[in-house]
Amino acid sequence: MKHEKQLLTFPEAILFDWDNTLVSSFEIIKKSMNAALSYFDKPVWSDAEIRQYTQLSAKDGLPVIFGDHWPKALDIFSECYQNNVANMLTALPGALSLLQAGKQANIPMAVISNKRSKFLHHEIKQFGWESFFQVIIGSGDLAEDKPSPLPVYHVLEQMGLEAGPAIWFVGDAPVDWHCAEASGCLPIPIGEGVVEAKNYAQFVANYLELEKILLKR
Repeated sequence: MKHEKQLLTFPEAILFDWDNTLVSSFEIIKKSMNAALSYFDKPVWSDAEIRQYTQLSAKDGLPVIFGDHWPKALDIFSECYQNNVANMLTALPGALSLLQAGKQANIPMAVISNKRSKFLHHEIKQFGWESFFQVIIGSGDLAEDKPSPLPVYHVLEQMGLEAGPAIWFVGDAPVDWHCAEASGCLPIPIGEGVVEAKNYAQFVANYLELEKILLKR
């Protein structure tokens, strides 16, 4: 279903997802999830299945897949992920330049991720990007994770702003776009990993496109 086009006004704030939005973590997530699946003698997942079934936070998504064994699955996933994060996690092309442009334009920015908060903060610190974000929210910081609009409302309250189409929410997955829509903000799908992204009029393929849009305002 095509979504109605919304006018891109200069953003009052930009909210970002983290995984596969600002950083390329798909291969680590795939490796780690398949390690957990293999441990429980479950078939490993294809790329499409990884994209589809790893959008939710661990506490919301893993019980659906592993039932009562989900804490053990999380341990296996986390161990594999942490063993590889230093070598495999990279910034997406153009992400740093976009963040620098946003900071130069005095646009408040935040991260809203379904990654567990302690790991999210560690990774942002690993890249030295803490100064770009006024607020950082990960799974466990609030009672609900995306696609609930609660994280957006919390972040905007911290920023002294209200939800609306002037608040951009940049994300690579439906869970981000649905969260944006539920809160009344403007979803901006980025990347070509999910076919449905192109149903949104605000879809951008990469950060070069998004920065051009931002600098035109």
